[in-house]
Amino acid sequence: MLVRLADRRYAIPIDSVREILPFRRPTRLPGAPVHVAGLLNVRGTIVTVLDLGVRLGDRAAARPGGSIVLVEHGTKVVGAAVDEVVDVQQLADLEMGTDGTAIAPGGAVRALGRLNGEVVGVLDVQDIISQVLA
Repeated sequence: MLVRLADRRYAIPIDSVREILPFRRPTRLPGAPVHVAGLLNVRGTIVTVLDLGVRLGDRAAARPGGSIVLVEHGTKVVGAAVDEVVDVQQLADLEMGTDGTAIAPGGAVRALGRLNGEVVGVLDVQDIISQVLA
């Protein structure tokens, strides 16, 4: 699945995605890291929402008009705030290339590739979530 954060596009492996929700402002947690946007009640389940824009070093993605991508992480569900869900297509269509650690340190971007002439970072959402929930 392709998402947009500021002026960059990223790919999230679709097998991790459970659901896509319109953006709702999460309840901020005092003392939480800046890239943790807060908590959200999704049909009776409390979900931690991460702001991928902040985590990847850009501006906050948690804005009205965006989306929250619910990602399964083991038995938990975690939300990822993005500016826009652009498209759903297979990662096989993406020409995989270089290592992405230079663009986002800390294991957030697994690789860089090209799709229709545009550079796309392939996110390691499981690693991003593990860093927060550890």
